[in-house]
Formats: sequence, C-alpha cells, structure tokens
Amino acid sequence: MKIKTIAGGVCAAKGFRAAGVPARIKYEGRNDVALIVADAPCAAAAVFTTNAVAAAPVLYDRAAVKCGRIQAILANSGCANACTGTAGYKDAEKSARETARTLGIDPAHVLVASTGVIGHRLPVDRLLAGMKAAASQLAASPEAGLAAEKAVMTTDTKPKQAAVQVTIGGKTVTVGGMCKGSGMIEPNMATMLGFITTDAAITPAMLRRALKLAIAASFNRVVVDGDESTNDSVFLLASGAAGNRTIASSGADFRAFVEALTAVGVSLARQMAADGEGATKFVTVTVKGAKTQKDADRAARAVAKSPLAKTSWFGKDPNWGRVLAAVGYSGAKVDDRAAEVFYGKTWAYRKGKVADAAQLAKLAKEMEGGELAVTVDLHLGAFASTIYTCDFSLDYVHINADYTT
Repeated sequence: MKIKTIAGGVCAAKGFRAAGVPARIKYEGRNDVALIVADAPCAAAAVFTTNAVAAAPVLYDRAAVKCGRIQAILANSGCANACTGTAGYKDAEKSARETARTLGIDPAHVLVASTGVIGHRLPVDRLLAGMKAAASQLAASPEAGLAAEKAVMTTDTKPKQAAVQVTIGGKTVTVGGMCKGSGMIEPNMATMLGFITTDAAITPAMLRRALKLAIAASFNRVVVDGDESTNDSVFLLASGAAGNRTIASSGADFRAFVEALTAVGVSLARQMAADGEGATKFVTVTVKGAKTQKDADRAARAVAKSPLAKTSWFGKDPNWGRVLAAVGYSGAKVDDRAAEVFYGKTWAYRKGKVADAAQLAKLAKEMEGGELAVTVDLHLGAFASTIYTCDFSLDYVHINADYTT
C-alpha cells in the first residue's frame, strides 16, 4: 500500500468547504473565525482534553459528538471561552445554534472550538458576525482551507496543514487536516486544536476507533512545555464522497485508512513541535532498549519535557547528564552502567564512558542546525518510544511572561 502526500488541508478531501475571516475577537486585521462545513452530515469522531478544567466548547462538544453525525465546525482564536461558567457554556451553545440557522442545517450537527486567553467571555456578537461572513465565503479551494487554518492560529508562527491519498477498495481516498498549537502542549489525547477531514466511507464507530489509534501514534507524541490545555480537541469528519465500500469492521481497508490518518497526524504533530513557542530546534527524542513499552514512553516523555535538557539544546550544549537524569526520575527501569546517550549519530555517554575532547568536537557539529535527534539506548529490552519536541529559548519566556497583559 502506497500513501501519497499531496498539498492541502481540510478542503483536500471531497465534500468539504471552509473559510476564515477577521472578526476582531482579540486583534485587528487578522483571521480569527473559521468555519468548516460538509455538504451533508458526516460520520464524526472527536477526542478532547483530559484536563479536569475543560473549556465550555469541550463540554458542549463532548455531548454533541455522541450522535456520530456532524456537518459543521465553528472555531475561533483569541478567546478560549474557558473558566467562564454557565454563561460561557450558553455562549458556546448559542454559537452552534446560530451557525446551524445560518447554514440551514440541524443544530445537533454543529460543533464549536475556541482557543486563546483563559477566563474571558466570548464576544459573541463579533463571533457570530464573523461566522456569517465566513458562511458567505465558503469554498472547497486550498486557499479557503488555508484561510481557515490562519483563523485558529494564536502564537503559531506558521500554518500547519497536511494531506495524503491512499487507495481503498479501488477508490482514491483523501485525508486532509490542519491544526494549531505552539505552546501549552503536552496532550493526553490530542493537541490544542486539530481538524481532519476525509472522503472515506466509514461508520462512526470505526471512525472513533481509527482516530484513537492515529492519535496515539501522532498527536499524543508532541510535547512543547509539559502543560496540557483546557481546550485540547481533535475533530474528524468523514463525508463518504470517495465512494469506497463503507468500512464497518477491521480488515485491510480499515488498516489502510488508519495508516493514512496516522500519516496526516504525524505530519501535523511534527509541524507543531517544530513551531513550539520560541523554538530554534525541532527535537526528536527516542528511547529504545527499554524493558517495557511503558518504560520507553515514560522515559522519552520525561526527556522531552525536561526544562534543563531543553535549555541545553538551545545552548547547543550536549549535556547528556540532564538527559540521563530525566530518564532516571521518569519511573522507567534504568541502569546507567548499561545506558548510552546519542546526539544525532554521535555518542555523548556510553556505558560509563564520557565524551572526551575529540568526541565533544563531533558532538558540537551535531548540535548545529534546526533539527536534533536525541537517542537513549537503555539496553534492557526491546521496547522503544519517540516523542516530538523542541528546545526552550529566551523567546519562550518572553512570549509567556506577558501573554495576558
């Protein structure tokens, strides 16, 4: 089976239109309201934050998506609508209801999503004016998909889109998506906000299963700073317009779909990590040779979110001690006498042996550039785990020191 990477985002798959417009939710002159609309109600699945402090849109969507059929998603940036109580929930509810009225669809088939500052009420009048403007501009073009993507960006410095095609049952199936996320990221489910569309014909039950599998291999492997958002959400809509035989059970067709969905998720996850707030390096952390899968996951995640390790990467300092220390407190089984730490293909620590001057010169070359691979081999078993992350720079502090003021 061959997966083909193509250009595009949420409009790459058949049966979807999108738009993004400025509505002055927080800033002047930038897109901040996005609308994604299917030609007809779609099979739908979603995964949300496990944070006990969940935003109003998350609370609303958790109930709404249970019907398994969704036709539209309204999203905004600039205001998270989190910690806004009953009033915030009613704002989310009203937004969905008015979107349905404008589009002439069932209110039960609309989801909402918000991202931005916590604790502020949504400027609903502006949001709904933006929604109506977006509804009048809906299109199935790459430009429309990009406009929608730009509307959900906050501290992101660049758009994040991905799309692939795969043959399923003799039919070309497309999966496309977009996401936003730059800081406050250590998902236990998804990411800040992710929107994925596909023209595959698949039941809601199998779509939910596919999304869970894809997230485990992609979005759940992103760590920027170890903070989990109140608004984390990933949405997946399937129009069925590809015309393949409906995927209703496990088998070759389902596996092909999951592989394509995962490919989109991994691409978006890597783009998020590379665009971490203030990041100067995209870092891949791999722990292998672990005794159990749980140990591999724990150790890799601990290294990926260690502030000491992340600042050393920014400083181009191959400080293997910080890496090995993070593995040690992760809860994973480790024996430092058996472990190795590599930057790129060059070892920094090898079973008790420390890099000398010649080895440090090689390591200095590995630390240059915008990408870095950090590998820890525990030599205790056969399990491995990879996490996508980035360094911590001075800009990360500046961005987050005055985010609300």
